[in-house]
Amino acid sequence: MTKEEYIKKYKDNADAPGRSAIDAYLKEFYPKMDFRHYPIQEEDEFYDANQNNLQGVSIFDVEEPIKHRHLISYGLSELYFNEKAFGQKFSKWGFELTFRVLPFEQDEDNKNKTFGDPIWATQVMNNLAQFVNQTQHWFMPNQFLPVNGPIRLECDTDITGLIFVEDPILETIETLHGNVQFLQIVGITSKELEFLLEEPNLERLKELEQKLRTNNPLLITDLNRKSVI
Repeated sequence: MTKEEYIKKYKDNADAPGRSAIDAYLKEFYPKMDFRHYPIQEEDEFYDANQNNLQGVSIFDVEEPIKHRHLISYGLSELYFNEKAFGQKFSKWGFELTFRVLPFEQDEDNKNKTFGDPIWATQVMNNLAQFVNQTQHWFMPNQFLPVNGPIRLECDTDITGLIFVEDPILETIETLHGNVQFLQIVGITSKELEFLLEEPNLERLKELEQKLRTNNPLLITDLNRKSVI
């Protein structure tokens, strides 16, 4: 598609070429597109790309190899018509966040059990998006981040840090606005975080990632998980 064709097709069209590209791509993996969308801003039609937060997060149910929720963000890439964005190398920040989460809740006896959609995880994703937009520093694979406490507040979990990897299934796509990498958030324990902070280099991070993938190839975040170190 040429730039002139792009302008003619989308300038006065309510369609969002960036979002449509993501949706069409996700349909290859989730043909029924049976998901729950949680808007961060009040309504999609009033989405303001200049705000720091995401447009929203969609949550898909995955059955194999283990039941979990697959969260995918909208808003860190260029979703809507933007003449200046056409044909760029990267779409806006060049990525959208994903998060594979084993949902859980705590019962009255303080015992953890799986339950419902992990709304807390959408808040984590939005906080990361706000950080990117406010600081102009983006995330890439092979980075890690302390979260200064449990990843989920008021929760008995030892997950206190994050690493970033390319989503092992979605990887990267090309859109009219440039490439969009699906960057997966992975929760790590306090001991694993200490392991990375002792020698913060690529070799250590890869070593940890390999250990995590041994019994968890999709790097699903489980708030009940114990350290692999």
